[in-house]
Amino acid sequence: MGEFKVSRARHTSAAPSQIHALIDDFRNWPQWSPWEGLDDNMTRTFEGPEQGVGSRYAWKGNKKAGSGHMEITESTPERITVALTFTEPFSSDNTTVFDLRPSADGGTDVSWTMTGPQSVAQKIFFTVFRMKKRVEKDFDKGLAALAAAAERS
Repeated sequence: MGEFKVSRARHTSAAPSQIHALIDDFRNWPQWSPWEGLDDNMTRTFEGPEQGVGSRYAWKGNKKAGSGHMEITESTPERITVALTFTEPFSSDNTTVFDLRPSADGGTDVSWTMTGPQSVAQKIFFTVFRMKKRVEKDFDKGLAALAAAAERS
């Protein structure tokens, strides 16, 4: 079994602490996540601490939104790692990492990377449906919204 990797990066004038706060608390994700608007009737549940390690978020939505859950497994000023499990429309366990690097202008270089195991069938699916390009587009959209939200605050 192989592994897939999707990664995108963006610079923002917002300080790392502003970016960190928007990622480290799942209740802030509707401000920037590219998937939050896929289903107006999506149900969301939050468990554990409000932010940081152990914070959990689950969602269940329509076909576009699917369902699954996430848990923050690492949270430092420079990195937030999230265990991401999709249960619908397919099952998949992935790791998502946000790296935050302060830049000389006082802003932040933020990268968003998702990795996970990929079977031969999943690789074919990923290739045929150009899933990597779709996820990259979603990551770019999310990073732009994340930067805008942080710059507003």
